[in-house]
Amino acid sequence: MSSLELRQLRVRYGRFTAVDGVDLMVPDGGITGLVGGSGCGKSSLGRATVGLAPITGGQILVDGTPVAHRPRRGPVQLVFQSPYASLDPRMSIGAAVAEALPPSRWSPRPGATARARAAEAAHYLELVGLDPGRASLTPGELSGGQRQRVALARALAARPGVLVADEITSALDVSVQGAVLNLLRRLQRELRFSLLFISHDLAVVRYLADQVAVMDRGRLVEHGPADRVLHAPGHAVTASLLSCVPTLEENP
Repeated sequence: MSSLELRQLRVRYGRFTAVDGVDLMVPDGGITGLVGGSGCGKSSLGRATVGLAPITGGQILVDGTPVAHRPRRGPVQLVFQSPYASLDPRMSIGAAVAEALPPSRWSPRPGATARARAAEAAHYLELVGLDPGRASLTPGELSGGQRQRVALARALAARPGVLVADEITSALDVSVQGAVLNLLRRLQRELRFSLLFISHDLAVVRYLADQVAVMDRGRLVEHGPADRVLHAPGHAVTASLLSCVPTLEENP
């Protein structure tokens, strides 16, 4: 488990400010939901945590220590909205997961290393509910939900202390979304990683998060315990997002 802290984070694309001085904490072992409308800057914030967005100010800290971003590996891992875009279409899913494994664990003997990495990759595929016997398949041979499970396995294989999930169910069929959310919640409890869950859908965030942060035009406008934010919103943006959440009403 690890904590993730953003201090006065700023992200700019040319003259456009996508994230403007955001302070946000994901507690050790906790789940923070980050919500907001399209274009509010939440995905840019998520990408910044792994070095994929141009940070022009502020700090990103894990367990109080500034993050040194490294390709594919590090204490923070990101699962993207589109699993197909985040996976190499020419690489088998087993190889994609194995590529993310930390290198220091393995024997210097090439044969032993390859076998160990394949076995470890199979473990992570099984962990997300995929048959390890399908490790030789490529992403194009899988469904959208299966590809998102591979992307999740790949992120977890790096053994992060913090996982950032950016709209990971929005590209999936409604029938698949619930299964992926249930899987994510179970894995978070079992593996005890901290989770920043980014979504435009407060109904989904309500299901997962114990803290909720609301973003609008690059800034946080509300942040607090999920029960308070969702039942007594203190900002118009939060109230607007809540108005889009379906409710069950009794027939007269």
